[in-house]
Amino acid sequence: MPKRSRRFSELQSKVDRTKNHQPAEAIELVKETANAKFDETVEVHMRMGVDPRYADQQVRGVVTLPNGTGRTVRILVFANPEGQTLAREAGADYVGAEDLADQIMKGWTDFDVVLATPDMMRVVGRLGKVLGPRGLMPSPKTGTIVPAEDLPRVINESRLGRVEFRVDKTSNIHVPIGKVSFPSDKLLQNFAALMEAIVAAKPAALKGNYIHRVTLASTMGPGVKTDVGAATALKADAV
Repeated sequence: MPKRSRRFSELQSKVDRTKNHQPAEAIELVKETANAKFDETVEVHMRMGVDPRYADQQVRGVVTLPNGTGRTVRILVFANPEGQTLAREAGADYVGAEDLADQIMKGWTDFDVVLATPDMMRVVGRLGKVLGPRGLMPSPKTGTIVPAEDLPRVINESRLGRVEFRVDKTSNIHVPIGKVSFPSDKLLQNFAALMEAIVAAKPAALKGNYIHRVTLASTMGPGVKTDVGAATALKADAV
């Protein structure tokens, strides 16, 4: 086990590791124990009851956080000429087709979101080995393969706080929900929106508990265990 710094140990001492905190209380603790010199990201970490080796137990989707993520998002769009015009007008950072694919194949990955129109998947398909491991490969499940006419809407949502969630190989989900500088009620509303989306994405084939553990933490702070029942009962329009 890696040795913890004295700073981290002092912060961790403020958190009761045996208690499952109510969501609002957990957020307050995360803010209290975040004292890095930068505006730390608040993250949700979930231990899921699914087995990601099976296709019918995948958990994946997108959610637009009502109060954004607090970070700048660089958006890349693969589209035909008509779609490229719409994407540029909507404020996409990088727009193109084969030219972008060639840059990515050479190792360029300075972007955070990749969108593609269906006809461009013949170009994007060969980028799977580069984009896939980074969670950037366009997919219908995450709404990142979209008709050209929908590009402005999806680009705008990505700017505002559209985030993807997906279970990893170890049955965990990790999602940012904002910055420590956000007011607590804004973080709670983002957390609620995320939990609603994850509850809705429960695989029909799953038997047994869906979510085993929910932990909130800042980038450099200790984890705060959160009551699973209370977290899954959250509604974004009621907090």
